[in-house]
Amino acid sequence: MTTPHTSVIRILLADDHALVRRGVRLILDREPDLEVVAEAGDGAEAIEMARTHEVDLVVMDISMPRMTGLQATRELLALKPGARVLMLTMHDNEQYFFQALKAGASGYVLKSVADRDLVAACRAAMRDEPFLYPGAVTALIHNYLDRVRHGEELPKQVLTAREEEVLKLVAEGHSSKEIAEMLFISIKTVHRHRENMLHKLGMRDRLELTRYAIRAGLIEA
Repeated sequence: MTTPHTSVIRILLADDHALVRRGVRLILDREPDLEVVAEAGDGAEAIEMARTHEVDLVVMDISMPRMTGLQATRELLALKPGARVLMLTMHDNEQYFFQALKAGASGYVLKSVADRDLVAACRAAMRDEPFLYPGAVTALIHNYLDRVRHGEELPKQVLTAREEEVLKLVAEGHSSKEIAEMLFISIKTVHRHRENMLHKLGMRDRLELTRYAIRAGLIEA
């Protein structure tokens, strides 16, 4: 039961599978202090929904068309710094996990155990407490110890946010003309971004860019 002073956490749910959204919504809407106020089918739509709805928390899938959850998280937190983002994903994967943390996510929940962990993760995020699944904690410890052992620092972001947007669309097979129309930029600008990416990454062609996009978690293999 909620008490009069308890505020309801307003949630935006972003996942490209309607069936998943329905299942997650059922889990969240059972709780008196959680309310799904908007849904989105991809990262770009999630940002639009965040502009038009008052949201406290975004529950975001990682692998989505047009714009990934990682890309959308960065844009969304720039747009609404007070919001919190939880990644809800099928990927029990260290690379995705570390990229989610770098993007600003407050937690990382696996879809396979969403019925057990999601509600607690939502409440933890709103208390500014990170929520990590057990495997992620182990990965963090191993990563930290490896870095200390080798005296390394975490690698800095190689590509800009705009270059990542172009890279994702290139890897998804869109033409330069289509990319220009989708991002509201000129074809010449698309070509410039592509040349910059090839130069930065030391690559030669679209195939190598696509492989990099898969390794970086921008698209699924």
